[in-house]
Amino acid sequence: IFPGRRNIVNSPLCLSEKLLVVTVATKDTDGFRRFLRSAKHFNYTVKVVGRDEKWIGGNYMGAPGGGQKVRLLKSALEEMKNQDKIILFTDSYDVVFASGPKELLKKFQQARHKVVFSSESLIWPDRHLEDKYPHVREGNRFLGSGGFIGYLANVREMVAEWSGEDDDSDQLFFTRIYIDAAKRKSINITLDSKCRLFQNLLGSLDEVVLKFEDGRVRARNLLHDTLPVIIHGNGPTKLQVNYLGNYIPNAWTFETGCTVCHEEFQPLTESEYPLVVIGIFIERPTPFVSVFFERLLKLQYPKNMLKLLIFNKVFRHVNSFLQEHRNLYRAVELLGPEEAMDGVTSRNLAFDMCRQDQNCDYFFSVDIDVVLKNENALKILIEHNLPIVAPMITRTGRLWSNFWGALSPDGYYARSEDYVDIVQRRRVGVWNVPYVSNVYLLKGGLLRSELTDFELFNSHILDPDMAFCHNIRSKGIFMYVTNLHTFGHILSTENYQTGHLHNDLWQIFENPLDWQERYIHPNYTHIMKDHLIETPCPDVYWFPIFTDEACDHIVEEMENFGRWSGGANTDPRIQGGYENVPTIDIHMNQVNFEKEWHKFLLEYIAPITEKMYPGYYTKAQFDLAFVVRYKPDEQPFLRPHHDASTFTINIALNQVGLDYQGGGCRFLRYNCSVEAPRKGWALMHPGRLTHYHEGLPTTAGVRYISVSFIDP
Repeated sequence: IFPGRRNIVNSPLCLSEKLLVVTVATKDTDGFRRFLRSAKHFNYTVKVVGRDEKWIGGNYMGAPGGGQKVRLLKSALEEMKNQDKIILFTDSYDVVFASGPKELLKKFQQARHKVVFSSESLIWPDRHLEDKYPHVREGNRFLGSGGFIGYLANVREMVAEWSGEDDDSDQLFFTRIYIDAAKRKSINITLDSKCRLFQNLLGSLDEVVLKFEDGRVRARNLLHDTLPVIIHGNGPTKLQVNYLGNYIPNAWTFETGCTVCHEEFQPLTESEYPLVVIGIFIERPTPFVSVFFERLLKLQYPKNMLKLLIFNKVFRHVNSFLQEHRNLYRAVELLGPEEAMDGVTSRNLAFDMCRQDQNCDYFFSVDIDVVLKNENALKILIEHNLPIVAPMITRTGRLWSNFWGALSPDGYYARSEDYVDIVQRRRVGVWNVPYVSNVYLLKGGLLRSELTDFELFNSHILDPDMAFCHNIRSKGIFMYVTNLHTFGHILSTENYQTGHLHNDLWQIFENPLDWQERYIHPNYTHIMKDHLIETPCPDVYWFPIFTDEACDHIVEEMENFGRWSGGANTDPRIQGGYENVPTIDIHMNQVNFEKEWHKFLLEYIAPITEKMYPGYYTKAQFDLAFVVRYKPDEQPFLRPHHDASTFTINIALNQVGLDYQGGGCRFLRYNCSVEAPRKGWALMHPGRLTHYHEGLPTTAGVRYISVSFIDP
């Protein structure tokens, strides 16, 4: 009369009330919390056994173990009375749910057995048992003990035989039951051979991809075209389940972006700022060191809650910073070149200083090549409330960054599928990654609990950062990188020349953004929009180009070089050896600066030339570019002349009234003078034919100008 009644009674909706997830967790780990978060998302009921019990069941990298899990499960089952209960037993530290109880139970029913084990393509731990396994028509042939589902009575019957030790192999125990045909039939066991319920990643990495669909994410098994409910990073596949867990079940989707990025978020109030030890590591010559410390001062964090540990093998800039600002901070400790301490030792020591200080809430590790432009970076990282989190920084114009999305089998860099999208911020979130470097925040409590080993950075085969991250991963601690905000970038240091007084001047190729920020006038980018170009004389244009620091560095570089010409007509430096209108000067090529100077002219002068002289396009080539020095007792002025150029750039390198008196430039045809040149401003005018001009007398002090004769 009621042909559908049995289906209603045994429907997944009804069965879900009988489903109980049982897992073993002897301590709270990052992986365990992720497991619970995914279970909660789908409303699974979870029973955790083994809490606060010491784990002695081995580990996935060593010999077979896991017997402790069977003992704990057996004990838990003995307390259960409801024979209709369905038990899902699964690992937790390396497991995430991809779907809910309804789908799980539907697929369990379709298997038509009382107990369903996860399956694997590889046999473990005893290969000699392979011939005893029953053959399957399609799919994986071998049992995986990390996950199974079954009715309470059947599961209880299965584990009743357990009498092994905690470090015996649970996999071998269940395998022997399964390959025993009588026991397999009695308990009614089968394998989830096509990964419809369970996906073990070991041996199947190439088969599993992410599937994005309607605001949620699944793992798809390409080989069997299935959507597993439970994803298990068994064996050495922890990093792959970490990667999948960045998305599954809905941590990040194309529709919503990151949905879990603020789950651990704890906003800081001014009365609750934790104490942070900032470790600054200077291990090699690096450009823009003084700028690094200027940014450190601008960090929006109470300086009385900051301690500085500075490990300096190289630079004098550190001492000047400390002389001026040391008293702003809670404490400052400097280990200089005289300590002869290598990078590994310095990093181990820095961590240990935080470890020994009970007040050290966080350790903020920053390498000197980090350009941290976000003044709230430290506050943002702390508010994420994560064990280890790095602000994503990249090398300008390249895909190089301070994190890796994946590792190769030998522990080196490998590119994850989402790496480029994360680096280019097409995917924004907080990402679980296997490697961070250069700049990251670590909770001080970790150093006093999980990370008590002093030699975290030591390795015979790995570099210090790789060794550190390896040690972090081996403890099951998650590392994260966040690109929710833009934080800055990292300098290129490969071709940093150190043979000059101001080496940063030569960085226009390697680190163009940093070079511009330090040396190009802040108003330069507003020249066209805000009409900052003045016309003091006909066809003479006047505009800001250099910062005071650029001017000072060029002058100091030339004076440090010191080989000023004598101002005679005979000049072996130029073609033909004769100068009609000589000056006291040093050519850019004498200090090996001609390539950098040409790059400067091309990037910053040529665009203005093309705007102000319509129809004229320049490649900014020059035969002569030099710095001139005017002194009353040396060469105070320059007689009227034409320049050997299509157009000329004349940049004032110091300040009239402060550094010298007099000076300026007079254009005779127009009887027009620029008598108060502004430091860092450029005069641009035609060279030949029309703009006959002279250098007005310098009456006191020393005047410096940079002159470039430019032809197409």
